[in-house]
Amino acid sequence: MSAPTRVPDAGEVGRAAARAVQRITEGPLGAYQSAVVRIGISATCLLFLLRELPHRHELYGPDGPWSWDMAHRLIANNGAFTALMWSDSATWFETVFMLTLVSAALLMVGWRARSTSVLFMVGVLSLQNRSIFMGDGGDNVIHLMAIYLVLTRCARVWSLDARRAERDAARVAEGSGPPRDVVGPVLWVVLGAVLLPATLLGGLGGTWWLPSLLWMLWLGNAGWWVLNRYAPGHELRTLLDVVANLAHNVALLVIMAEVCLIYATAGWYKIQGSRWQDGTAIYYPLKLDYFAPWPGLSGLVASSALAVMVMTYATVIVQVAFPFTLFNRRVKNVLLVLMIGEHAGIAVLLGLPFFSMAMIAADAVFLPTVFLVWLGRRVVIGRQRLFSRPPKRRPVPAQRRAGTDKGEAPRGGGASGHTLVG
Repeated sequence: MSAPTRVPDAGEVGRAAARAVQRITEGPLGAYQSAVVRIGISATCLLFLLRELPHRHELYGPDGPWSWDMAHRLIANNGAFTALMWSDSATWFETVFMLTLVSAALLMVGWRARSTSVLFMVGVLSLQNRSIFMGDGGDNVIHLMAIYLVLTRCARVWSLDARRAERDAARVAEGSGPPRDVVGPVLWVVLGAVLLPATLLGGLGGTWWLPSLLWMLWLGNAGWWVLNRYAPGHELRTLLDVVANLAHNVALLVIMAEVCLIYATAGWYKIQGSRWQDGTAIYYPLKLDYFAPWPGLSGLVASSALAVMVMTYATVIVQVAFPFTLFNRRVKNVLLVLMIGEHAGIAVLLGLPFFSMAMIAADAVFLPTVFLVWLGRRVVIGRQRLFSRPPKRRPVPAQRRAGTDKGEAPRGGGASGHTLVG
């Protein structure tokens, strides 16, 4: 006979709930995963803007087919936000475009991520809501992730902010105290000088969430700075830290749910299509000139009926099954590798590199921490080998070389003298 199932008592349930609450409030979870998402999304946007730099006026500016008047009428109906609707001058367009490009670069390296993430979100919303028909699907992912990254503490590792925090902690440990921060207050004042008139003049769109979010972040950063400056051990400082951790963890959970929703909806819609059911759906985009940057390679893949069928069915199976594999780490990691490989194939075969980069960056939220730590170490070692210079060897006098050849030990401490280098 099987043993009776033990029902946990109220005390055990309470302790488990307390541990769960403590876990999601004591610190930001997924620090490496959120850093990868930050780097990947901002790098994708940055590379896209750099590639389209000569065509920016046709995509989002005054020379585009979606004119400023058409965009103004659309924004009046849907209440979306775009700073490009504040003025129709070419100078203002260039300013917004360049600020978006610069903020993407700064967010990628993690410089003042609390401010640059907000600027990045404003720039992405401004460009994409200005011309809604410009994109390949990856713009929707960047649009969503730019909003979610504002709520995350995505610069705790692999960023200039993390390096600056380490230097400040080292100075505090030495007793000299952290350096006085000047850049942070200046950024806060400048952003406030833009936020206030934009709110009063109705330039933040017709929604309630964007003004509320921006003002909450602006006032919250002010309170954070004041408490860090004058009362670092105050209870309000601890409360703000808990709120920031909770917002980060919830935003990270939303990012995971968003990725699962993207794959689930895409997979279930594919199941309903007849071409996906008979295993020929992959064949048709491979034969389109618009999606064939390498016609020879696309033709080679399309010529194999078995390869087309396997790729078609594998795409559907992986997308539908992935949300259900999150409860098994090993199966999830296998499907994650398959999905990343799928997007890499889309980038090469169909000529959609930025869509693939955006999806791979979003998929990175599920990568194991052990793998990301190992990858970070490999990158550091590779960078050191690439940029470090070997120490110059001093020429040994002929007399000392002769003495060494006769069996005499070189002066200066022998072998131990050569181990103390640098």
